[in-house]
Amino acid sequence: MSLTFPNRSRSYDVAGKRIRFVGHDGMLQISFSVAADAMARMQPDTAADEAGYLAAFDRSSSTIHDVAAKAYGRTRKSLYVLTSDDFG
Repeated sequence: MSLTFPNRSRSYDVAGKRIRFVGHDGMLQISFSVAADAMARMQPDTAADEAGYLAAFDRSSSTIHDVAAKAYGRTRKSLYVLTSDDFG
């Protein structure tokens, strides 16, 4: 099966400074996080707060999902932390 993102929910982890979201490979749920600095790199005008990072995630969700799918395709794990290097 391929990785899909049917659930559009996402949340901001203040302590980890990242946005969390999930993908699904059939019945498996795969957890992803995108570091806040990656959001700021993709969207330089991003406000450095929860609302700003979530809005940037929403604007870039297609790109983020593509990068997440590539990471999952390389190594099938249950947890990924995507950093600005993944979006280079």
